[in-house]
Amino acid sequence: MTLKTIKWGIMGCGGISGKFAKDLKLAEGAELTAVAARSQEKADKFAEQYGFARAYGSYEAFLQDSDVQIIYVGTIHPKHKEQVLACLNAGNAVICEKPFTINAAEAEEIVRVAGEKKLFVMEAMWSRFLPPLVQTREWLKQGLIGDVQLVKADFGFDAGWNPEGRLLNKEQGGGALLDAGIYPVSFASMIYGEQPRSIMSSAHIGETGVDERFSLLFEYEGGRTAALNGAVRLSLRNDAYVYGTKGYIHIPNFLFAKEASLQVYGEEPVHVQDDRQFAGYKYEAEAAMACLRAGALENDVISLSETVSIMETMDRIRHQWGLSYPTE
Repeated sequence: MTLKTIKWGIMGCGGISGKFAKDLKLAEGAELTAVAARSQEKADKFAEQYGFARAYGSYEAFLQDSDVQIIYVGTIHPKHKEQVLACLNAGNAVICEKPFTINAAEAEEIVRVAGEKKLFVMEAMWSRFLPPLVQTREWLKQGLIGDVQLVKADFGFDAGWNPEGRLLNKEQGGGALLDAGIYPVSFASMIYGEQPRSIMSSAHIGETGVDERFSLLFEYEGGRTAALNGAVRLSLRNDAYVYGTKGYIHIPNFLFAKEASLQVYGEEPVHVQDDRQFAGYKYEAEAAMACLRAGALENDVISLSETVSIMETMDRIRHQWGLSYPTE
């Protein structure tokens, strides 16, 4: 059966949008309709490179394209709220790159408007849709490692010293927590299905006023914990572990997961391998399109209530550090 075609637009023609667009071409039922950038030249180049039918040199003109049904927003963090709301007000469904917004209040506003307009919105937490993480959730659902007691997850890389670059620029929502930390924080939320009761944290605030690296210890009911680390100026192994009373799950390089291992104590280990020859963004695109075809307003894998709750947790962490952004 041929799937109903969904017409896509992309807002913002930076690096992450390019990665998404490359995979979107592989997503069944996706039609690459239009892209928009701050300049016509950049939009034209992007459209030609990835095969989009139309290119716009302004977001305003792009939002008047009535053919577009769903928009991927891949702009810098502080612009997410404004641009997602603009998409919704133009009648478009939206999948917005992580972090969904700068803070929970912005996320709540988007969710409210989407609900009023009855439009689909989803945070682009792409890693949750990768086959090894889908398998991880299935193992947990089956109770194979017993009751989860400890989660460990890291995501860190060394972006070098560039005080004007996005990652270290406070004006552009820079810092390790929002850019890298969202992944381990979201992973812990996925595993436990709730937010921590208490948070202990430590961060190194660099010369530009943003967190360059951090460590978090989450505590949940019953003494369950999550130990999470993130960095933008320090390379980490980026693995994730889930320890339960009957065994554990290991996901190497969990953000880009291509494999996962299950070790139930006393049994032979089980290993799953994903041999995909593409990054994996197509899975979240296909999930979003399935929701549109079904008339759903959100995706259960990363629900809107969970997205808001994760942003509330991030707010709690930044409050401990005294870190706020100019747009707040």
